[in-house]
Amino acid sequence: MNINELKAAVLGGSYDQRFAYIYGEGAVDAQKARYAAAIDAFAALYGTDREAALYSVAGRSELSGNHTDHNHGCVVAASIDLDIIAVASPNTENIIRVKSEGFDEDVVDINTFTAPRETPLGRSDELIAGMVSGFRKDSYAVGGFDAYTTSNVLKGSGISSSAAFEDMIGNILNYTYNDGKIDNVEIAKLAQYAENKFFGKPCGLMDQVACAVGGIVAIDFNDPATPIIEKVDFDISAAGYNLCITNTGGNHADLTDDYASVPAEMKAIASYFGKGFLRDVREEDVIASVPLLREKFGDRAVLRALHFYAENRRVALQKAALTSGDVDTFFANVIASGRSSFCYLQNVYTTKNVSEQGLSLALCLSERLLCDKKAAWRVHGGGFAGTIQAFVPTDFVDTYRTAMDAALGEGRCMVLRIRPVGAVRI
Repeated sequence: MNINELKAAVLGGSYDQRFAYIYGEGAVDAQKARYAAAIDAFAALYGTDREAALYSVAGRSELSGNHTDHNHGCVVAASIDLDIIAVASPNTENIIRVKSEGFDEDVVDINTFTAPRETPLGRSDELIAGMVSGFRKDSYAVGGFDAYTTSNVLKGSGISSSAAFEDMIGNILNYTYNDGKIDNVEIAKLAQYAENKFFGKPCGLMDQVACAVGGIVAIDFNDPATPIIEKVDFDISAAGYNLCITNTGGNHADLTDDYASVPAEMKAIASYFGKGFLRDVREEDVIASVPLLREKFGDRAVLRALHFYAENRRVALQKAALTSGDVDTFFANVIASGRSSFCYLQNVYTTKNVSEQGLSLALCLSERLLCDKKAAWRVHGGGFAGTIQAFVPTDFVDTYRTAMDAALGEGRCMVLRIRPVGAVRI
């Protein structure tokens, strides 16, 4: 469909049913306006004589399993109704141009940018080049395209803006040059490859899978090459609760070392036993070796290892609780997970700037607001800055959001919907 036809189809209602399924009935008009504005922005940049398509990739929320995936653990995650959308059209130049709203255009020559920079710069062009490299590595077709993107998956918000962007590049390449035949789990694996090898961030696979697959998913990364992914049929909204994410305003930009230290210290403990990952080490062997591990790796590494084992057990309990509709058990383990992350994983604030503790403050406020209700709260995502998560009774959401916004800034508390799909062509 050319650009003018595409915009007419959006405004004329051809996509209404699709928008309602992805975003909810009440969001259709807003999404029509959003996609139409993106089409206009694409046309202004790349012309009105182009054949183009629309794409969406969800942000994600980690419901259970804080910093377990990178050591082959288990998680429960969900796609949410904040997303990155794109208008994209193929070109014949072997150039990928991506103009993301609010950022400079990325221009990547896929014939020349074929290997990681010697020192990664942490830039989005590296993610694009990494996705292309991953596609080629696995013998998938690649080619040039022009794309305009806009996102409400806020950078540094703990809902995985980088993973959504990587998955989006893979989503466009999949449908433009591979007839949509590549499974979204495979797209997620290539996104992790791009972030690890080209972007220089040693992330796990959870973010990419949750953004790409959609709905609530339980993921077992015991074999990361073939993770076990199970859909979990539970409707949080129907149970009378809202998932609230509060963005404390902290930025993740200078925290790569903090994030990297978590998997590195867990893997250091595993290395003592001749293993690469904690999942392959028995917890009782770690406990028996605590004196030697403290001396060799330090107390924090031991604490983080013990968090991993307890968190993996909590994931199993929470998956079972969601499957059976046992909200009480699910919430109890959300709170236990948050306490473990604060005390033992130690990813609620960075030691580089101990005077800035937005997450700690948001957790404290949430506890005060929700302690006498059936509810739960915890650090969200990678931690150190960014967001907290809370499950709030629907009849208390407005009060909770008003209080959090008053303390942390207008619009900081986001009331979200878990959406049924991840990476899609609209």
